[in-house]
Amino acid sequence: MLKSKSLLKLLFVSMLAVLVLAACGKSEEKETANALEAIKKDEKIVFGVKNDTRLFGLKNPSSGEIEGFDIDIAKEIAKKIVGDEKNIEFKEVTSKTRVPMLQNGQIDAIIATMTITEERKKEVDFSDVYFEAGQSLLVKKGSDIKSIDDIKKGTKVLAVKGSTSTKNIREKSPDAEVLEYENYTEAFTALKSGQGDALTTDNAILYGMAAEDSSYEVVGEPFTDEPYGIAVKKGNEDLVKEINAVLEELKSSGKYDEIYKKWIKEDLSN
Repeated sequence: MLKSKSLLKLLFVSMLAVLVLAACGKSEEKETANALEAIKKDEKIVFGVKNDTRLFGLKNPSSGEIEGFDIDIAKEIAKKIVGDEKNIEFKEVTSKTRVPMLQNGQIDAIIATMTITEERKKEVDFSDVYFEAGQSLLVKKGSDIKSIDDIKKGTKVLAVKGSTSTKNIREKSPDAEVLEYENYTEAFTALKSGQGDALTTDNAILYGMAAEDSSYEVVGEPFTDEPYGIAVKKGNEDLVKEINAVLEELKSSGKYDEIYKKWIKEDLSN
């Protein structure tokens, strides 16, 4: 009897090990396989997007849907790659979590106001530029801060963790006190509650905040260039080429201009 129990236990453990190894093998296969082939095989593409960035990726409290410029561009990419924008899944990312989520296979691509930089190119592969932004400042109307030149010692500037904006403001205004927050919602809430004198990030994002609360305004000229790209896991050249082909088609067809004016509500400057 004891021998039978031991045999059954051994059989159970063996079966469990086989299942675990099979699952790991499947996960590993997905990570190492050509990303474009895997996406087409699954007939589904998963994008990492912002949920708190007005104009680019913001969850609509009424519908629960994420809306914005990045979202509409992602849907157009999905149409071309997997045949239908319904075959798309959005997962929330922040500036801090987006690259780790891409690397561990939770998402296939990042379209989340992500600036192309040489440092980031070491970690991910980028598409062509799909949006040109520049870093600026958001302040309460009537503030003495009118440009980056007014950020002095003792000025409290709010920024988001993991963003290029944090690094840039420290380089441009080394004497300023920089306070970092997890996301744009937290940073804007902190500004409105008087925890800082200015909030800094890309001007396109700041315009969205100003549209949300008209007592705030974007001041000064942009003091950096922030070209946005769509990021994929390093080595997936076929997926990058496919995304670039879609972006080119969107621009040549006029669809890109249509999406741009829908959200940014300005004439294209480039």
